[in-house]
Amino acid sequence: MSDALMTTYQRLPVSFERGEGAWLWDQQQKRYFDALSGIAVCGLGHAHPAVTEALCRQAGSLVHTSNLYQIPLQAELGRRLSASAEMEKVFFANSGAEANEAAIKLARLYGHRREVRNPVVIVMENSFHGRTLATLTATGNRKVQAGFEPLVKGFVRVPFGDIESVRQVAAGAADVVAVLVEPVQGEGGIQIPPPNYLSELRALCDAHNWLLMLDEIQTGMGRSGRMFSHQHSGIRPDVMTLAKGLGNGAPIGACLARGAAAQVLGPGNHGSTFGGNPLACAAALAVLDTLQSERLPERAAALGQRILQRLRERLATQDAVQSVRGQGLLIGVELDRPCGELVQRALAAGLLINVTAERVIRLLPPLIITDQQADALADQVGELVQDFLSATQPAA
Repeated sequence: MSDALMTTYQRLPVSFERGEGAWLWDQQQKRYFDALSGIAVCGLGHAHPAVTEALCRQAGSLVHTSNLYQIPLQAELGRRLSASAEMEKVFFANSGAEANEAAIKLARLYGHRREVRNPVVIVMENSFHGRTLATLTATGNRKVQAGFEPLVKGFVRVPFGDIESVRQVAAGAADVVAVLVEPVQGEGGIQIPPPNYLSELRALCDAHNWLLMLDEIQTGMGRSGRMFSHQHSGIRPDVMTLAKGLGNGAPIGACLARGAAAQVLGPGNHGSTFGGNPLACAAALAVLDTLQSERLPERAAALGQRILQRLRERLATQDAVQSVRGQGLLIGVELDRPCGELVQRALAAGLLINVTAERVIRLLPPLIITDQQADALADQVGELVQDFLSATQPAA
């Protein structure tokens, strides 16, 4: 690693030179199967022809003008995304954290316009919303907050998936203006809430005139088996944030809104120098075109079930496996012990995975993998887990 870089990452001892589909090659030309997709970013895999062509074409004509001017590709992407999500308006940013910052600012302004003096947003334990000061505060992980105090006021935290805890807050807090929640917690360990959780949150928000704000940064853009994870529940949010898979590696984030929420932000309330520039929007339009034309959300649903079934069969006799769960191609294997060393073991075997929440192996493969690749992934992970469990002991 270069001495010129701040040590904000504990990087693995590998660097990649090129990619194609679900594969990456390092500088020694060793091949790796990417079951992480750049942390749910490269849903179409690496060097996808449609994204490559869109980026090259756009880079050859116009990369940036700023939001002082009309940007036709941004307007087109906003229209297409809004139609796909049944939303009305979009603000474009450069990342998931920025998209969530926009949502938090929107919620506060929404509250102030209702004459709520100190607007409060309900957030969840074990959530992850970003690393800016506001999104860090909204995140339910004390480890990533430590050392950055004072944190931002205006958040109240409840257990994820527990609708009664939200009802209790509703009964005692007059200043709540919104709920911010992930449909499935990714960094929290692929935590899937009870089936009626989002619909019950929707009903509570309607009853109290709160905004329901869904962080679909990891779950969106087809990965869950629907274009957006909340569509499994048959509800619509007031605000939804996207990033990661939206640009397949080109940095872009989006905050979508509908109804009263869509009318909150006006000139001067928020902005971004680079947000929604022509290059990023060209990439995102190519992603959206490919997801829809190739029916990749439906493909993710089928692949996810295939991997889950095969993993469950492979690991059925392992008492140390607490759960094998998932939604589409968001898959977690939870063990009864910390398993971070599996990342290095997998790397040595030519497989890219990660471990989150200390004990959950997280799999986020590209949506374009074949049935054979899905089977091979499940078999390789199953073998790695079995070998690891036979050599380690559960935590005391």
